[in-house]
Amino acid sequence: MAKKRSRNSDIAADTEPLSSKKTISKHTAKKMDKQSARSSDIATAPLSSRKRVSKLTENIAKQSSSSNDDIATGSLSLKKRVSKPTEKMVKQSSRSNDIATAPLSSKKRVSKPTVEKMGNGPSSSNDIVVKSSPLKKRVYQPRRKMCKSPICSDDITATPSSSKKKVPGANEKSKRSRSNNIVAQNPSPKRTKVEPTIPIDFDPEDDFLGDSYSDHEEEVIQDNAYTLVKPNKKPTKLKDEKCSKPKHHLTNSKIVLSIPFPLTEAKQRWPHRYRKDGKDDVELAKSHFKEAKVNGIVFNLDDDAYVKAKDGDPDFIAKIVELFESTDKQLCFTAQWYYRIVDTVIGVEFVAKHKDLFDARRVFYSDIKDVNPLDCLISKLKIQRVSSSIELSEVADCDFYCDMSYAVPYSTFSSLPTGEMQMSTSTVSHVRSCDGESSEMSLLDLYSGCGAMSTGLCLGAAMSNVNLVTRWALDLNPHACESLKFNHPEANVRNESADDYLFLLKTWTELCNKYCLCPDLNSIEDEGDADEGSEEGCDESGDVFEVEKLLEICYGDPNKSGEKDIYFKVRWKGFDESEDTWEPIEGMSTCPKRLKEFVIEGYKSKLLPLPGQVHVVCGGPPCQGVSGFNRFRNYDEPLADPRNKQLITFMDIVEHLKPNYVLMENVTDILKFVDGYLGKYAIGRLVSLKYQTRLGLMVAGCYGLPQYRMRAFFWGALPCETLPQFPLPTHRVIGRGSSPRDFEDNVVAHANGQTCKLEPALCLKDALSDLPEVMNGERQDVRAYEVDAKTDFQKEIRKPKSVALDESMLFDHFPYKLNVDDYQRVCKIPQKKGANYRNLPWVLVDKNNIAYLDPKKERLRLPSKKPLVPNYALKFVNGKSTKPFRRLWWDEIVSTVVTRPEPHNQAILHPEQDRVLTIRENARLQGFYDDYKLFGPEKERYIQVGNAVAVPVARALGFALGLACRKVSDDQPLVSLPIKSVIEDTNSEVLE
Repeated sequence: MAKKRSRNSDIAADTEPLSSKKTISKHTAKKMDKQSARSSDIATAPLSSRKRVSKLTENIAKQSSSSNDDIATGSLSLKKRVSKPTEKMVKQSSRSNDIATAPLSSKKRVSKPTVEKMGNGPSSSNDIVVKSSPLKKRVYQPRRKMCKSPICSDDITATPSSSKKKVPGANEKSKRSRSNNIVAQNPSPKRTKVEPTIPIDFDPEDDFLGDSYSDHEEEVIQDNAYTLVKPNKKPTKLKDEKCSKPKHHLTNSKIVLSIPFPLTEAKQRWPHRYRKDGKDDVELAKSHFKEAKVNGIVFNLDDDAYVKAKDGDPDFIAKIVELFESTDKQLCFTAQWYYRIVDTVIGVEFVAKHKDLFDARRVFYSDIKDVNPLDCLISKLKIQRVSSSIELSEVADCDFYCDMSYAVPYSTFSSLPTGEMQMSTSTVSHVRSCDGESSEMSLLDLYSGCGAMSTGLCLGAAMSNVNLVTRWALDLNPHACESLKFNHPEANVRNESADDYLFLLKTWTELCNKYCLCPDLNSIEDEGDADEGSEEGCDESGDVFEVEKLLEICYGDPNKSGEKDIYFKVRWKGFDESEDTWEPIEGMSTCPKRLKEFVIEGYKSKLLPLPGQVHVVCGGPPCQGVSGFNRFRNYDEPLADPRNKQLITFMDIVEHLKPNYVLMENVTDILKFVDGYLGKYAIGRLVSLKYQTRLGLMVAGCYGLPQYRMRAFFWGALPCETLPQFPLPTHRVIGRGSSPRDFEDNVVAHANGQTCKLEPALCLKDALSDLPEVMNGERQDVRAYEVDAKTDFQKEIRKPKSVALDESMLFDHFPYKLNVDDYQRVCKIPQKKGANYRNLPWVLVDKNNIAYLDPKKERLRLPSKKPLVPNYALKFVNGKSTKPFRRLWWDEIVSTVVTRPEPHNQAILHPEQDRVLTIRENARLQGFYDDYKLFGPEKERYIQVGNAVAVPVARALGFALGLACRKVSDDQPLVSLPIKSVIEDTNSEVLE
């Protein structure tokens, strides 16, 4: 037999001399051959407690037990390891917190100790000295954990991060699981009824921001309605269920135990350890102890300590919550783990690139507990549990500090309970806490589009009795700004870039501090008040002009001079508004009185938000750099791509304004591109700003829309606030889609097997069947309904914002006008389910589902001489797509409402009319009320609707936000929405 690498380097070293003394059996040799294929890190790992020890290893153990000298030279001088509480390990246990669920099962225990009385030793006469038997030491491998919530975990690795990047030996995971007798890898998690996903078709010219498809996004497969649920993951049973008892640990350390707790007290504090009928995975106890001395170090209950990790890795950090001897005389402790930032969803690779965001001394508490060998404890630590409002300068004389906890479900970072804090303060900077019931809450909508997200949030907050009002909004699209201003006249809407807006906010803060934010506003002297000339300005000809008042402020280049600066719009005395000009801030030095008047008036009217004035910031910063249409995506530095820079700007605005709550929305591609790099940045940046945070993936169809549309939502909340939850689905859904692989457990869904009463899934007929018939090219902004509402959805969507408005008026119900050629093609598409360009004459499909023209027939042409069947349709996705010129049907849904109303590569044709869906039909599929009027050219209106957050999704999030503002929600990640009748009654009250 060729010489193979053995299980670890020490055993390899001893193999040669031992082989001369005892012949290795064929069975043992075959097992050694199998093990030789392992990677280096696996190869060095010792046997687990369940692995049957080969004859060779047994011989080594027998010879080593004869003397400690033999041990020192043999292969058994390995160091113990325990599992690290990594992201993968901790997908919360379905068992009690006190039950052992982590790296070591109840059958992986410390060695049976050799007990002897100390005599004249250092401890009291009642103490016991424990010397571990000099037998082979086991290296502990991590064990998979089952979760407490609907979330289920992936396989556990011994690496200190949750990164999914391939590492040497990664494809040997199943081997490693079996050889160490840990729970094997589960099948790939699949949602109920989910089949393999199909890559969607896309147009290279599509606007990514308009929710066009990318190569990362996948087509929604339509079938019967189903309930979106969590995958039901169960450990796969191993073939070898029977295993020998664990071997003793190799150690020369001494363990000294204190007097045990009285049995009655121990049973009261840890009842699950003394139940004879307990679960198999619960380590039963013989007795519990208050303290234990390991290698001369005394460890008490509730001490923080280093715990031995894999060689070369940082030692783990845990709190000791139990010290006990098991019924089979194993000495154990229960660890409640702390996370380093690299152990969370953010991961080691991201942290390595952004060390400036994270403090190496900051750790995160968890609810994860498991049982480990007592002699894995290394040394004691001092960890300060503090409030997030404490300044780092106040945290001294400690090894680490902890101001938040971390839980794997929905990647949740949350504040510590008050009772867990050793240092706290009652004030949080200059930001006031929310009181949703007593006052109005203000909202800033960044990248607002036409205002769908803020509209839904305000409606949902009203459902939970919170008065949330959109006070400020920002968007670069002037038509979207016009739409938002019309529908939200109370909002101060600005049409400018977010980068310019941030600079303006900082300047405005400086001006307000200079003129307003002082004890007595009137005490500020107006420079030059005595000299009227100071309020004047001069042009080059020497003419004198007097400033009557300042009207507006902006940062940019309104005069097209080529230089950006702070400008004020000036009304000149004796001139009308047609003569208003934009003047730079330097020119205001001659009229300080007018400048002061403008700033004070703007401060009182809240012209621009100041730090501490904004309760909620929401928005969806565009990240075109992750689009599949971009062939030059930056994989090494995604944030260096200018198209992804708005994510940084969004967080910079949050950092400046310090709102109580943050809600960021984005496409799921930010969780797919480069292992979710941009999503990790969003979470990491919020955590570095000491915001609590939570990530969820929500499907629009689950909240009462005939559209699938999955999007990522990031909650943020100041430490003094309650972290909002994600609302559970209210409807079944027809579509089936996929979620980012590494974030499947972040999908907001009911647990598999959980009893839940959901509304039926909606289809296109439920939403659109009552709308008047219109023709291609017809243009009428306002029209009347021709029939009564036929469904509950239609009755709800017709409700006006105000009882003063006429309910019979319908806005924006007209389609994009197809060109003559496309219109002629559409007219030839049959009005039946599934019809598309393949239904046109002379189109055939081969056995590989590739469309082609019948070579025996002459190609048909339109009056324009162009072909009836265009080449781009035949070549789209190599001829395999049925999307070009495809009709939707009444019992279907749309996968995602898109921004481009052209049928060349999208299923967007009306079921029974020769046209594309109208603006209003698309708006209904997004949940906009019929009286939500849009502005701009027809293509611009399609873009506004396609870019919007689905209103019912935003409304559901607004309800959860309202509960958090009132501090009536709990610490669970999910919350149920009120029943349908309550929602309808609440909406009626809001409209009145």
